[in-house]
Amino acid sequence: QVQLVESGGGLVQPGGSLRLSCAASGSIYDVSSMGWYRQAPGKERELVAYITTGGTTNYADSVKGRFTISRDNSKNTVYLQMNSLKPEDTAVYYCYVVTKRIYWGQGTQVTVSS
Repeated sequence: QVQLVESGGGLVQPGGSLRLSCAASGSIYDVSSMGWYRQAPGKERELVAYITTGGTTNYADSVKGRFTISRDNSKNTVYLQMNSLKPEDTAVYYCYVVTKRIYWGQGTQVTVSS
């Protein structure tokens, strides 16, 4: 049984920062990539960022220069540092892990509002 536990969401003012964490536990092997999607109300789920085991990263154009993804392979944990947050970043953020299949977290709410 694989479990992904997310933390770090919350309410922040525009221009503020948050750091999301996602720890994978259980019988998880051969992780190839980890990352984050988000889904805003009334919109489709979109890829935010991912990072491979080798450290290659990829970001959505909307978050480049503001968000940084990192991971601790020894802990099967992925992080998303979000700076200069905007109201349009408001969404539920889901982490995922790719092995022979994809595992998903339950999501954490991020709200950017004054």
